[in-house]
Amino acid sequence: MAQRRNRSALRDFLSSEAGGGVLLMVAAALAMIAANGPSAVAEGYHHLVHMVTGPVLTPKLGAMTVHLWINDGLMALFFLLVGLEIKREFVDGRLANWNARRLPMIAAAAGMLIPAMVYLAAVRGDPAATNGWAIPAATDIAFAIGVLALLGKRAPTSLKLFLMTVAIVDDMGAVAIIAIVYTQGLDVMALLAAAVILGVMFSLNRMGVRSLPVYLIGFALLWYAVLLSGVHATIAGVLAAFTVPIRRTPGAPDADDSPLHILEHALHPLSAYLVVPLFGFANAGVTLGGLSWAEIFAPLPIGIAAGLFLGKQIGIFLSVAIAVKLGLGARPRGATWLQVYGVAMLCGIGFTMSLFIGGLAFPGAPLLVEEAKIGILMGSILSAIVGFAILRFAPPHPLHNLEEVLQEREIEQDGDVARC
Repeated sequence: MAQRRNRSALRDFLSSEAGGGVLLMVAAALAMIAANGPSAVAEGYHHLVHMVTGPVLTPKLGAMTVHLWINDGLMALFFLLVGLEIKREFVDGRLANWNARRLPMIAAAAGMLIPAMVYLAAVRGDPAATNGWAIPAATDIAFAIGVLALLGKRAPTSLKLFLMTVAIVDDMGAVAIIAIVYTQGLDVMALLAAAVILGVMFSLNRMGVRSLPVYLIGFALLWYAVLLSGVHATIAGVLAAFTVPIRRTPGAPDADDSPLHILEHALHPLSAYLVVPLFGFANAGVTLGGLSWAEIFAPLPIGIAAGLFLGKQIGIFLSVAIAVKLGLGARPRGATWLQVYGVAMLCGIGFTMSLFIGGLAFPGAPLLVEEAKIGILMGSILSAIVGFAILRFAPPHPLHNLEEVLQEREIEQDGDVARC
């Protein structure tokens, strides 16, 4: 019997997000250096990012720029991958039953609510800043997994899986917020067209159509219809992902004929090594020279930084501790409470999704967008450094080595074992 090895989506996710997270850090650092470098370099950076390329896809956006193509175009591929991950985990993965979903959902909900409350308390009802309440509610899984990757074996696999599941549920909340809260001026006819396209894609799934090009064409049409509708175009990625067929393979390698698994494997490296780093490079370039200390430490950036650094760790760690105490879930296997706290701290890295929401929260207010970026950078960097330090020096669980072997075997059973 011929043997073949199939990469699992889970292992691809962990490996690509780890490498992509490190690349994202480099891209963000380069953007900051360029934006604050010599005038010629800074001007070149801003000219490149905002260079008009055309065409005018919708009067609302005007002529397309490099920045718009990245944020509204390429990021739709990122959200398509997010949607595929959500569907896989809920249909055929670690969130396939309510017992497994309970703890990540509790942690993600508290990890979105508490940061938003901290932010609102910091801005003290300022109507100009209130709309940014969702900025510190997001977690950047690529950045966080990248930090965990720097720790090597000191970070138990169970913590990586816990972080992954919490971030996936967190992404669901962020997508819902973008669709509901940050949508203005709807075009009813375009929205109706998007609904028809989505309905056709679901019907094709029900009819047994498994050709990926058909769904990718549908995704492109849906993206344009959603762009015209006034809903942020990236939402089309998540909606399209839910229509892609999947063949369940519980406890076995990913199926070669499962369209969702095939597309997810193809998108992982594209998203991790191109789309997300480009987004970071195009959005992290904050020019600090033009900002006063009063603006840097204004309530808005301080609220975002406090929401990410304090709100996330408090919300996630306390909710997990309470849930475990009440018997609603179990502490990640082979991890100490100090290590769980370290991962809760890493969830305060809100870089990619927070920058994305920050751009939507303050349309037509560039100063507020810049202040939001400062808060995101402060909160995310602080969370990364402190979280890394805690996990680096935290004593390992007494059964750490045994639990690592068990976790690796589970991941292999998810998709890396040989098949005949």
